[in-house]
Amino acid sequence: MALLARTPASGLDESVRLDPACPLRVTHARGPLTLAVVSIAWVRGRGDADRAALQARHLSDEERDRAAELAVPKRRVEWLAGRLAVKHGVTAYLRRHSGLCVRTRDVRVGAVAGGIRAGKPTVDAPVEVGLTHSGDLAVAACGPRAVGIDLERTRQVPRPLAELLTTANPGCPALDTMPLSLRWACKEAVLKHFGFGLRVDTREVELTGWRPDGRFSWRAGPGLRRHVPAVDTLRLDNWAREVDGYCLSLVRS
Repeated sequence: MALLARTPASGLDESVRLDPACPLRVTHARGPLTLAVVSIAWVRGRGDADRAALQARHLSDEERDRAAELAVPKRRVEWLAGRLAVKHGVTAYLRRHSGLCVRTRDVRVGAVAGGIRAGKPTVDAPVEVGLTHSGDLAVAACGPRAVGIDLERTRQVPRPLAELLTTANPGCPALDTMPLSLRWACKEAVLKHFGFGLRVDTREVELTGWRPDGRFSWRAGPGLRRHVPAVDTLRLDNWAREVDGYCLSLVRS
């Protein structure tokens, strides 16, 4: 899989592109941070022989066995796109920031095995990774410290979820204009940053502000504080915007 675009970036607002027609796009931003976007649509459109070649080039033997165990074609394509995103994100980050040339197939992608952080993606490299997928795209984030990322296709959310996400914010009119899908992405990105995902109720993340540059603020509820007692002392970088028909949110230490 060729590296089709690498865009040096001064910030995520200026650099992120979410284009299903582009098989792979790697973006470097300040922080440091590397984002790799893989087109699920592109992977889905390949024939069996092409996908097998992709797996042979980028996956370990164990990963190819794991892919073969996934019986549902949709799930298998999403899984492969996610693996490719993480591997390309890690190799691009290491090449840029450490001068290391690592093959994608040598990057071992795993997950926390148990507990409240079960499923949190991990790699066998001195970096932290986050992974998300929605619609036709898989997006991985890679950096030196904990990172949470969530992608949601911009859409009309179901009424029960809309009621959960709709709150009055007299102190921040901008927050009232925030798309509901973007609000959900913010909550998920926060919880993914801590490795919890939806094992912790999204109501434990209360959005409190959203600036024109995409920075957002939030407040932890008592349930989240029980799991992260020092949460109020943390200095996190929180960013969320609509990009090319998707809602993307990122939280990093």
